Amino acid sequence: MASTKFKFRASTVPERQGTLFIRVIHQRMVRQISTSYKLYPWEWDAEKQSVVISQESFPFRSPYLHAVQEALQRDAARLQLIILALDHSRKAYLAKDVVERFLKKEPSDDFPQFAERLIRQKKEEGHQSLATKYQASLNSLHRFLNGRPLPFEEVNASLMLSYEAYLKNRGLCPNTTSFYMRNLQTIYNLAVKQGLTAQWHPFAPVYTGVAKTVKRAVNAQEFQQIKSAELSPNSAAAMSRDIFLFSFYACGMSLIDIANLKKSDLQGEYLTYCRQKTGQQIRIHWEPCMQQLVNKYQNDDSPYLFSLIARPGTDERRQYQSRIRLINHHLKKLGEQLQLSVKLTSYVARHSWASIAKSQNVPIAAISEAMGHTSERTTRIYLKWFDNALVDSANRKVLSIIE
Repeated sequence: MASTKFKFRASTVPERQGTLFIRVIHQRMVRQISTSYKLYPWEWDAEKQSVVISQESFPFRSPYLHAVQEALQRDAARLQLIILALDHSRKAYLAKDVVERFLKKEPSDDFPQFAERLIRQKKEEGHQSLATKYQASLNSLHRFLNGRPLPFEEVNASLMLSYEAYLKNRGLCPNTTSFYMRNLQTIYNLAVKQGLTAQWHPFAPVYTGVAKTVKRAVNAQEFQQIKSAELSPNSAAAMSRDIFLFSFYACGMSLIDIANLKKSDLQGEYLTYCRQKTGQQIRIHWEPCMQQLVNKYQNDDSPYLFSLIARPGTDERRQYQSRIRLINHHLKKLGEQLQLSVKLTSYVARHSWASIAKSQNVPIAAISEAMGHTSERTTRIYLKWFDNALVDSANRKVLSIIE
């Protein structure tokens, strides 16, 4: 039977951390497994095969030392299982076979794959709302990773800070960024509980709170100013304003959903689409004011209702990001020109629709349903008896205020 032992290799530079490695011995053959665990000489007890966590340790060092100790226990347990499996196979094996099995990346070693399995599990258990939140957060992380895998050992504070910066650069507000971070942190913590990774606290330096929302809505009078502003026909400024109007007319539809609307989504009197953020299906009544805007920008050669994505099938994500920057640039200038009370962005249309709807005593549940707020517990209670007529009525009531 093979044996294993943790060994400490001190740094050649005094006062610097050394590295732990694992020695695997079988039939007098020795192989080594490198690790990323860094310790100072006085933090390792070779006889006890344990990390030394003394009272004199710096407060900020203690969580790291505990995490290393947990990782060592997990690695030792995994090695023991590998050796037992090889012994029970009754086939000859070498020390290198133990090392190869230990280093082999299993599906459970990949954070996104674990998240996908967790999402499927939540769906099977009937927790659709939770699965939707996890999926939205994982989709965002996928966009950041741009297709590359993410082993658990790479889920660290540095990566999360880079991801947070990426979200901020895309113009997401702190609460949206925090929404993604909190869900990913929950998934990570569940992986820790299952012994798939040590607790390295990768989310400690990023924001996971809930900030008070700054006013981001215009009132009915300000909306009329935006609607009636004189802008050069066929200009980028006019197009940006019209997209803002369409967002409002469509119950505060987000810009990414507008960009992805296809002509096939419009069937008869209803527009049916899936939110890019959550995957939730939304169905809204098609109003004349929406058709008027679509007529202005209709392109017979494009599958989309609006040609915000000019070259379908060719780096559509980059096209969308470029277009949203242009739209928000012109909306900001328009807001300054009209001296509005808020900084005008595409997202203001969404907030404004909800704000005006609330001022007209539209039920909160109807507002949430129309906007696709799947995470609200109150909304879920009302959804049991919702029909689309209530949403249609809510939107008509809002549109009547600004006509």
